[in-house]
Amino acid sequence: MLNKSGFVEVIYMAKHEFGIMMDAPQQGKRYDEYEPWKYACISVDDAYLESVVERLTSIDFYWHTLSVKGKGLAYCGVTLVPPCSLKAFIDVIADNSELSELKKLLEKALSNNKWVIHYGL
Repeated sequence: MLNKSGFVEVIYMAKHEFGIMMDAPQQGKRYDEYEPWKYACISVDDAYLESVVERLTSIDFYWHTLSVKGKGLAYCGVTLVPPCSLKAFIDVIADNSELSELKKLLEKALSNNKWVIHYGL
């Protein structure tokens, strides 16, 4: 769509990235680098995640490193999701059709006892 100055206006949706970690996070290592290609991440629109984020605050995650345990996603940071928290995460998003690709990724990680990494906004 053209704006008043004749330029095309492009609107981008804010995205979160989720991927399966082939190796479990290492104690003492920080996961601050944005490396979605390393984990074959999928993108999830922020608008879809907003509807469930409050319900994720009862689930145990790690923020940036294994030494920082937190509840819910590090919304604007990096979240490490342990295998023991995947079932609860899946239960929260199960009825949301917009999050079906994320659900499949979480189910795959759960069946393989793998950690998931989340890159927030």
